[in-house]
Amino acid sequence: MKITALRARDIRFPTSRTLDGSDALNVGDYSATYVALETDGALVGHGLTFTNGRGNEIGVAAANALAPLVVGRSLEEIEADMRAFYRRLTQDPQLRWIGPEKGILHMATGAVVNAVWDMRARREGKPLWKLLADMTPQQVVDAIDFSWITDALSPEEALAILERNAPTKARREAEMRRDGFPAYTTSAGWLGYPDEKVRRLCREALAQGFSHIKMKVGRDLEANCRRSALMREEIGPERRLSMDANQCWDVPEAIAQMKALARFDPWWIEEPTSPDDVLGHAAIARAIAPIKVATGEMCQNRVMFKQFLQTGVLGYCQIDSCRVGGVNEVLAILLLAAKFNVPVCPHAGGVGLCEYVQHLAIFDYIAVGASLDGRVCEYVDHLHEHFVHPVRVVNARYEAPLEPGYSIEMKPESLDEHEFPSGRAWRK
Repeated sequence: MKITALRARDIRFPTSRTLDGSDALNVGDYSATYVALETDGALVGHGLTFTNGRGNEIGVAAANALAPLVVGRSLEEIEADMRAFYRRLTQDPQLRWIGPEKGILHMATGAVVNAVWDMRARREGKPLWKLLADMTPQQVVDAIDFSWITDALSPEEALAILERNAPTKARREAEMRRDGFPAYTTSAGWLGYPDEKVRRLCREALAQGFSHIKMKVGRDLEANCRRSALMREEIGPERRLSMDANQCWDVPEAIAQMKALARFDPWWIEEPTSPDDVLGHAAIARAIAPIKVATGEMCQNRVMFKQFLQTGVLGYCQIDSCRVGGVNEVLAILLLAAKFNVPVCPHAGGVGLCEYVQHLAIFDYIAVGASLDGRVCEYVDHLHEHFVHPVRVVNARYEAPLEPGYSIEMKPESLDEHEFPSGRAWRK
């Protein structure tokens, strides 16, 4: 089965009109560089990378730049050596100068890599999490590029983690099929929402079974305290309230803000400063303990994750399904987190990210982390209606998806309506 075409589309949803997704730095339009890999048969692989509106056209251009590295190759050839395929995309000598393995080209790589995994899972008739869970420990290790991380995690150590968990995988798989993976919600806490809407959404979240809610915080300490008091009043003292600064603070400001907000008992502070500042995160973590630091959604690659984990900064490791280079690199990050015994709590605030990360969280529990202690996966109730197989969250748990693939295929009518700038949603 040969890949015959790579189609990349600029898909944008006008979420800025309702302030969905608003935080300290962003009031944008949830968007996706949407990739479809066509074959000489009926099989199509779907992938996307999440952006926030303006500039998404650059992601489309980056995905198209990768087409010569994919088109003309057979799925069987790619599947035979997934590590070599990943390195072909990330180490091409004519594109490597743009990275390596960071920025918009790496995000586009994630969309293409994820489309290949979607295609593999569809061909096998399995959801992606099941495809990964059924792979042998050696097959998982063989898919990972260990370049630049062997000082923290060797292939032998990764194999040992997977082999240690292999005998009990079936029990955890049955649990996921029966109970699903625990979720928390951010939908009540967007920064641009008025107070009354926040109160209403908090009450709705509690009625839906959520016991962990995340709020956005910004530079205005007085407003942060007011909104924290409001949300704590609504959810009560026994439930978890996490906070997310979306990188808006310098290190001293982050420490001062969190010391003032500590009275509201935050479970974690997410992205308190620049996503590249490992030492800054370390200083914050020391100063605000026992409040934990969480980060990772804007972390560019496995090397950055390695450094965050090596320095003991992370209380919670937040993988993103498409900020890094797709499934291959996520596997490396999951194993790094397991090596350092740090819970993985995936980020999912964006179009399609919930559909993606449910598979990664479930696989991590079955085969890698093998624990639910401290593990929870973000959920936002936005834009799921545009997907052929949307997520299902019941009683604050992701139901394990059973349909073949990576759950990221969007409905043709949604793609046509929201393609920028020609779609009906934008012509209006």
